[in-house]
Amino acid sequence: MTLTQLDYIVAVDTHRHFATAAENCHVTQPTLSMQIQKLEDELGVLVFDRSKQPVVPTETGQAILAQAREVLRAARRIPEIVSESKNDFQGDLRIGIIPTLAPYLLPYFIGEFIAKYPSVSVQIQELVTEQIVERLRNGLIDVGLVVTPLSENGITEMPLFREPFVVYAANSHPLAQADVILPEDLQTEGLWLLTEGHCFRNQVMNLCGADRQLNGNATLRYETGSLETLIKLIDRQDGFTLLPYLATFDMDEVRRSRIRPFGAPQPVREVSLVIHRSFLKRQLINALQREILAHLPTELVAGKQPVKLVGL
Repeated sequence: MTLTQLDYIVAVDTHRHFATAAENCHVTQPTLSMQIQKLEDELGVLVFDRSKQPVVPTETGQAILAQAREVLRAARRIPEIVSESKNDFQGDLRIGIIPTLAPYLLPYFIGEFIAKYPSVSVQIQELVTEQIVERLRNGLIDVGLVVTPLSENGITEMPLFREPFVVYAANSHPLAQADVILPEDLQTEGLWLLTEGHCFRNQVMNLCGADRQLNGNATLRYETGSLETLIKLIDRQDGFTLLPYLATFDMDEVRRSRIRPFGAPQPVREVSLVIHRSFLKRQLINALQREILAHLPTELVAGKQPVKLVGL
């Protein structure tokens, strides 16, 4: 067997379609199919069940594919070792980041990172946590920026900072009359939430209680993946939501007047880099970590207040 054949079966497993896999491997479909057939003949087993659409691996094929991914990662590590010995920062860096971090964290460091490492091609995708973990396992991204702990087998977490929660309440809402918010104050009506699938939604529900009426207006049910949309709804309607601290940095004075801090211990979320245990592109990921930490707001770096970590 060859590394090319392993590359081909991993591509088919990733895309679940022979033509799409061939396109991504920059070969013709007959070439890809022939090489996979040769591998299956050599092994004496079928890697894929071609009778199903989309194509799926057989039970034995799943084990072969898992090992193939490990072999390919190990092979790709060899040129990285050479690059690291030369202190040579170049190549692609594929980053997955959750939507509640992307618009607020990226502007702090991404411009400086690109300027400092001009030979690195950075590709960024906004994805929910589940997608980031899946793509790390499949080798489709190199690193993720998510909220932890995840406790996922094969995924290594590199904590960066802890970000406090704040309450954002309409002027007419009772929470707007408080100077400091306590957890028991959240047992009130009018909570607006992100749609299911977002880890920030789960954290807010853990703080506010899972068995409650949602989304401020009883006659309106609205689902969104955008914190900005929730902020605008509260500005013009009623109710409240919880926001991560970074989401409040560029607010004007009117919006800042609607923010209420929590009393100690402050609820926080832990923001981390996550990587596959094989840890490819170590030099680039370490450089990314340094750049993020170097450009964080000082309030997040200090972290002197008592805090309470909110789980997912």
